[in-house]
Amino acid sequence: MRTETGLMLPPQNAGNVLLPLARAAIARELGQAHSATAEATWLREPGACFITLTHDAKLRGCIGTLRAHRPLADDVRANAVAAAFRDPRFKPLSASEFAAVEVELSLLSPLEPMSFTGELDALAQLRIGEDGVVFEYGYHSSTFLPQVWKDLRKPAEFMAHLKHKAGLPPDFWDSEVKLMRYTVTKWREADIR
Repeated sequence: MRTETGLMLPPQNAGNVLLPLARAAIARELGQAHSATAEATWLREPGACFITLTHDAKLRGCIGTLRAHRPLADDVRANAVAAAFRDPRFKPLSASEFAAVEVELSLLSPLEPMSFTGELDALAQLRIGEDGVVFEYGYHSSTFLPQVWKDLRKPAEFMAHLKHKAGLPPDFWDSEVKLMRYTVTKWREADIR
């Protein structure tokens, strides 16, 4: 089966391979054992993913890659470790938290540049619940995964928070703003148990 990212995934649920790979990378950093296999050939193809960690349904870390630039297995491992130990919003994950943390993996499609005449046109093109969005203006940039739509249901609200995340006022707009969209195929540990 080929995903929206163009990666060839096995016919069974790829989450059964990818999620243990992410968890094993975190376990290894904590000096704990956790088995995972990375022998499938599709794991050697370039891929971009985000790893989201939650604890008691609250965000505990989220780090990812927007563009495929290394083998998917390496991207999963690196982003899992970064989400657990290098997300600047949180203290590094402790060994005592490890078992209670839920891992979610989002495999990104290639970025698609958006063409628009202004902010209203851009907002009208956004697909609620489906689009992840990258906002860029000069050295300011930010992204939200499609999952953020569950908390920010209106395109204007989604965009305002995206601009704020980039370090700009929520009402900011300029003709030099660049937007790109992407979709994700995602898996959560709770869904594959």
